[in-house]
Amino acid sequence: MTARCWVKVVGSFSAQRPSGLLRPFPLCRLPVTRKMTSRRKTDHLERTATNSRQMSIFPAKVCGIMSETDSVRRLRLSVPHPDFSFKAGQWVDFFIPGLEKVGGFSICSSPALLRREGVIELAVKYSAHPPAHWIHRTCTLDSEVELRVGGDFFFDPAPSGGPVDLLLVAGGVGINPLYSILLHAADLQRHLLAGGRGYEPGTVQLCYSAKSADDLLFKRSIIAACREFPGKFSCDFHLTRQNEDIDPELRPFVSGGRISDQVLRDHLERLGRNGERETVCYLCGPPPMIESVSRQLQHLGLSRDRILFEKWW
Repeated sequence: MTARCWVKVVGSFSAQRPSGLLRPFPLCRLPVTRKMTSRRKTDHLERTATNSRQMSIFPAKVCGIMSETDSVRRLRLSVPHPDFSFKAGQWVDFFIPGLEKVGGFSICSSPALLRREGVIELAVKYSAHPPAHWIHRTCTLDSEVELRVGGDFFFDPAPSGGPVDLLLVAGGVGINPLYSILLHAADLQRHLLAGGRGYEPGTVQLCYSAKSADDLLFKRSIIAACREFPGKFSCDFHLTRQNEDIDPELRPFVSGGRISDQVLRDHLERLGRNGERETVCYLCGPPPMIESVSRQLQHLGLSRDRILFEKWW
């Protein structure tokens, strides 16, 4: 069944936009409700039809392009409209002029960067999928697109809310929304240290799995955040197919093999030492990894409503 939708377009050009189910953003952190047993590859708009979306579509212009890895391109997009906003962990519907297929890409930057500079960032892996192919083969500086924010997978604590400990578990390019969450938590911590008032983050632990060190996105800035807040932020990188020597700077943070039951147990025990704070786990990566890690976490005693996930096919 297709729901009717009313979409407000803010901008000068229109791409084709199929209808979807649009709801106002929830005002608190909610579990993602997509079933974890789905294996079928579907269109982004179909996969996310039951997710919340903003009502407005905003024009954006590419103002920066860089190669994050051999297969991942990082875009910086200027979105000047004052009504555009997002929560750390959310994604955008990505409308490209002249292209029927709509992309769906997680925002990898922090909400604070948008407030300061009016830009967001996306890190997109190459594929034959038309929007990703366009980003890698056709997109140039000053290319114009349109964006609509959506997603129920986000970290947006109320300023007066009690702190929670965060366990962030990423696989491959699933790091994108978790990196946004990590950056947001770091911005909140800096605000407090500068004498500001508001939410105080708990402990943040990132567990990130990739094939090799070359495939780790944002690794140096992740390490920088952990060094900026020792004891508060920490990370470990799990490399499943590393064949070369590891950079000495990365070596203290690297473990071989996949994220194991023991690794998850150790992190939950460490986070649980502060009995006054609950632990919330955010997962993002390939569906088989999400299903496996979620089962492990529940087996280790983390309740299902404390496990939030986002799948990317």
